[in-house]
Amino acid sequence: MHSNQLLFTNKSPEVYFIVINWNQYALTRDCLVSLQDQDYKDFQVIIVDNGSTDGSVDRLENEFDNFFYIKLPENIGYSPGNNAGIEYALSKGADYIFLLNNDTIVDRQMLSLLMRVSESSDEIGIVGPTMYFSEPQDKIWAGENVIDWKKANIIRKEMGEQQKFEILSQNPPVEVDYIDTCAILIKNNVFSHIGEMDGKYFINFDDLDLNVRSQRAGFKIVYVPAARMWHRVSSSMGFASPATTYYMTRNSLLFFWSYAPGLWKIIDVLLIFARTIRTILAWNLKPGFRNNDQFRRKSAANIFALRDFCFGRFGKMGQDVREACYPYQAPSLKI
Repeated sequence: MHSNQLLFTNKSPEVYFIVINWNQYALTRDCLVSLQDQDYKDFQVIIVDNGSTDGSVDRLENEFDNFFYIKLPENIGYSPGNNAGIEYALSKGADYIFLLNNDTIVDRQMLSLLMRVSESSDEIGIVGPTMYFSEPQDKIWAGENVIDWKKANIIRKEMGEQQKFEILSQNPPVEVDYIDTCAILIKNNVFSHIGEMDGKYFINFDDLDLNVRSQRAGFKIVYVPAARMWHRVSSSMGFASPATTYYMTRNSLLFFWSYAPGLWKIIDVLLIFARTIRTILAWNLKPGFRNNDQFRRKSAANIFALRDFCFGRFGKMGQDVREACYPYQAPSLKI
């Protein structure tokens, strides 16, 4: 753990950013450079290195020696990695925790705008900014997010819309169902009510789990359109990679089974199973898919996801799933 701290003199609430690095020096560096330019100055930064093997954390520590570093011996996952940072930040008396993906660039005013809204009401527990794609920079990735319990869907209402910031910044804050943990500001007392992130997810849907538990504990979740950042989507596993397919399918089943109200939990699980089986069949029967190695591996990942949900196998994927997901290993499940 690095001992140096950022020093500030005023009495504003102190925010601890938590950024996870895993073999991605360039992405993490760009993120940290943008953080240094925030116009809200009462913040600390914790870099949690999730078992990198490329020397990236040493390079970062040499370059950003005023931040804290937690060096984990192996990749324990997104939610457990964040929990390591959360525990440390809370032990240091953090007023706020900001979970931030390393594949992001943040606007200079992002934190100050979010803090202004969060501090306006004790009922607000979580706030988040407009999240743009990195390319093009005016295309929205996430903002006003909704959970559709009756269709087992999560909906980013503006996703894909190109919206000039000058127009969007005039929109008032709005209460939403969830904020993606790509960039999420959380009051410290939220954790005292609900605990940390759930490590069963490893990655994906752990953010929805955190939001729903917060909301059910009585906290409001608020989206602030005027605050903004840019997200290089899925840089860690690849967009719609077999690994992403596995975690998204398995964890969607876990999430909706855990939180959908009443009989909807059964209906939602059946809906997800039906959609997944239909996708597996399409990938194996349609000529455009069945001869493509990527889709064969994604199909295998989906089958493993259904199996692991049924048998209660959560957390980090097992060895058989890894062999199916990654191209340098022979898949153990032939489709």
